[in-house]
Amino acid sequence: MTLPPPAPPVAPDAVTASTPPRIELRGISKRFAATQALEDVSLDLLPGEVHGLVGENGAGKSTLVKILAGVHQADSGTIRLDGEATQIHGPAHSRSLGIAVVHQEPRLFPDLTVAENVFIGHAPSGRLGSIDWGGTRRRAESLFRELDVQVDVGAPVRGLSMADQQLIEIAKSLSLEARVLILDEPTASLSAHEVERLFTIVRRLRGRGVSVLFVSHRLDEVFALCDRATVFRDGRHVVTMATRDLTTADLVRHMVGRTVSLFPKVETPIGDVLLAVSGLTKVGEFRDVGFSVRAGEIVGFAGLVGAGRTEVARVLFGIDQRDRGQVLLAGVPVSFASPSAAMHAGIAYLPEDRHQEGLVQDFTIAQNVTLPILPRLFPRLLTRISTERKVAHEFTEQLSVRMTGVDQLVGSLSGGNQQKVVLAKWLASRPRILILDEPTRGIDIGAKVEVHRIISELAASGLGIILISSDLPEVLAMSDRILVFHEGKITAEIPRGQATQERVMFAATGSATVDEPAAAPAAGGVQSEQRLDG
Repeated sequence: MTLPPPAPPVAPDAVTASTPPRIELRGISKRFAATQALEDVSLDLLPGEVHGLVGENGAGKSTLVKILAGVHQADSGTIRLDGEATQIHGPAHSRSLGIAVVHQEPRLFPDLTVAENVFIGHAPSGRLGSIDWGGTRRRAESLFRELDVQVDVGAPVRGLSMADQQLIEIAKSLSLEARVLILDEPTASLSAHEVERLFTIVRRLRGRGVSVLFVSHRLDEVFALCDRATVFRDGRHVVTMATRDLTTADLVRHMVGRTVSLFPKVETPIGDVLLAVSGLTKVGEFRDVGFSVRAGEIVGFAGLVGAGRTEVARVLFGIDQRDRGQVLLAGVPVSFASPSAAMHAGIAYLPEDRHQEGLVQDFTIAQNVTLPILPRLFPRLLTRISTERKVAHEFTEQLSVRMTGVDQLVGSLSGGNQQKVVLAKWLASRPRILILDEPTRGIDIGAKVEVHRIISELAASGLGIILISSDLPEVLAMSDRILVFHEGKITAEIPRGQATQERVMFAATGSATVDEPAAAPAAGGVQSEQRLDG
């Protein structure tokens, strides 16, 4: 398959006026039992356009994607593909119509080669109907050359990076001669460098006339990549506008239905030192790390991926063991052989991966919240469901978890509410030090606002908080001090009033500190997102 020759991208206004849409959705509605997932939604995708689709969790984005992918059938409404009325009967039919979906988690066969994955189900045929393996490899190589990507098409997929797997999914869609490419949260697991490579390829496809629907929580990426953006809220279409006519604050307001303060930090008196670390070293991970955390203080950890931030947190929580150094908790030397020992001493750790390390997806909310404190609640090892429910209700109510009740399975909650359950789980352990590792990664804007509010209120209550984040505006706005890590060492300690993106970036890359004076970051307004993830 050869891609059509490049065509210059056309301004969205000109395309709208002169070119018929590639896909027209009119009056699309979809109900699941008592939930109205989509109601009377309309949307156009234009040839040679990257169209952003944004909204909070539950806004209807995924339902729309699944309707286009043939997974769900709309209850009402019409779909036109290049002007012709179309009914999409299933995933295979959707692919045959030239609609391809690249999901957040690539769906590849790990033990097959790259070429085999690209042409799975439609490999070139040889004599007597057998698969032409040489032709399969050559056509896969041709696809990747046209994408300007270097990939060994004979290598198994197992072990390839998430970014390379995403590119294989894109190549697979092009092998089907896709006219519409849907990218559903494609950058959630990619570094900044990998995101930029993906964007370069998407722009190249746009120039060849492919229509791209880009679904993302990261608003900075929507502005960087998309020609137009559509906002969904509560299953309804709110607005479609050219991104050049929008601001981040506009998008957030349309998404949540009100003007919000993304970083609602409360100024809090700083108390006594709760945690003091000196000379902390784990060979091969970090060395000579020293810092303190006071009551009511939020200490931000910034740095590139692999700089040592999470590794320090894991040692403080007893997951890993230090090789040398000292940790004082309220002035008393401590050494934790396990997370349970750290928890009993008053340290809690919210991990980056809430699915694998933070929650048991098949447990109820009540079971998850009380899991770390079962020995305290039930010293005789006989649990009482009523007690579990009472404790869980107290903490989930404090954090405003949206749920049907504490007996609801955690796996059925939205990402933001799952994150609140993880917070509730550790707050139930009554910590003095709370370590938050990427607490807002993968959750929507509305949930971010709630999590930021909770973090600020927890600090105001007297907790000492370590905030590890690759979201630079988050670190700048929420932290009282910022410690910047580079290759396992702290290269800068920057007070809130002197912190800027430039100072943090210079320190994170091991460069000299910027000497220019710095203004405090605005705590109230919505800022554009910049990431420190490589």
